Amino acid sequence: MDERCGGEVRWLDGAERRTWMTLLATTARLDGALDRQMQRDAGMPLAYYQILAMLSEAPRHTLRMTDLAEITQSSQSRISHAVKRLEMQSWVLRRPCADDRRSTLAELTDAGHAALVAAAPAHVAAVRAHLFDALSTEQVGQLREILGAVLSELPET
Repeated sequence: MDERCGGEVRWLDGAERRTWMTLLATTARLDGALDRQMQRDAGMPLAYYQILAMLSEAPRHTLRMTDLAEITQSSQSRISHAVKRLEMQSWVLRRPCADDRRSTLAELTDAGHAALVAAAPAHVAAVRAHLFDALSTEQVGQLREILGAVLSELPET
């Protein structure tokens, strides 16, 4: 009996365990390959590219730091450290929020946008090579549906 769940533990069967281990290996390798590509071609970690990309899609290229942390699935301290590094590159500007003095805004600068635009083609090529080129059009749709089903059951952080 598992006291925390109030019932019997539902152990993974063989197929579920193999699928779980494949998912772990795939996400780790994919993340590593994309991070290495980004470091090599753009001189920044994949996490920094993601921050720049999320800011580029935001209205006025600006987000509250708390929202940026949520969107990128980062802790407050991790996003603060990353944005500080991006600020040192003049790619992001931090400033106080005018309508909420407790909040800080992160804004993508023109230099940050240029860095993102320069990094994007190689990143997209790597995503295509490491993920989409291995799948048929039908499998891409299936993967999107599967990931959407899993994501819809996960709590937001």
